[in-house]
Amino acid sequence: MKIQIRNENFILHSSGAVFWEKQKTVIISDVHLGKVTHFRKHGIAIPQNAISENFKRITEVLDYFLPEKIIFLGDLFHSAKNAEWDLFEEWTANHNQEIYLIAGNHDIIDQKHYYQIGILVIDSLEINHFLFTHHPTEKEDFFNFSGHIHPGIILRGLGLQSLKLRCFFQKSNQIILPAFGEFTGKFIMKPEPDHTVFAIAGDEIILINKNN
Repeated sequence: MKIQIRNENFILHSSGAVFWEKQKTVIISDVHLGKVTHFRKHGIAIPQNAISENFKRITEVLDYFLPEKIIFLGDLFHSAKNAEWDLFEEWTANHNQEIYLIAGNHDIIDQKHYYQIGILVIDSLEINHFLFTHHPTEKEDFFNFSGHIHPGIILRGLGLQSLKLRCFFQKSNQIILPAFGEFTGKFIMKPEPDHTVFAIAGDEIILINKNN
């Protein structure tokens, strides 16, 4: 779904990524690479193929939009280095985009390891009047792109049925991206009248009316 923010075109993708057309930039939040391996190491039964799924989904987004830059809005890795770091190194070696990582609370891997594979780790990023952070942030004159919260929404039917979906959650000067990674959970948001919610249902983006 294409939306306009401050006269710039952005495309919301069903993976949870955003594409900024003018800047040819893909924006992704909360991938949490390494989480599957971390859980399996501690005896939690998660399918082994879930490890490759995150890399596959990122690659599909890049193949679709053909960006020049990638901005990861924090929590790229879930914890310390594990076997998935080697897969990530291999993945980055096969992609030539300029990559930025906005450091999140889970990003505890030493920055030198990112620098060695050409990734710039920073606390925040300003491009024109857009501010990119991990935690939702308000700054005068800026529109903020962030993650961290893993926003979700509950859609209720006429009966007792309900459905929990990931979503993009937009306020007047901010949009919070859904978690991109597998097994990351959702924090259910409670929209106010001036909020806009874009729910992700399969391969589709659904605009939820502001007064819902």
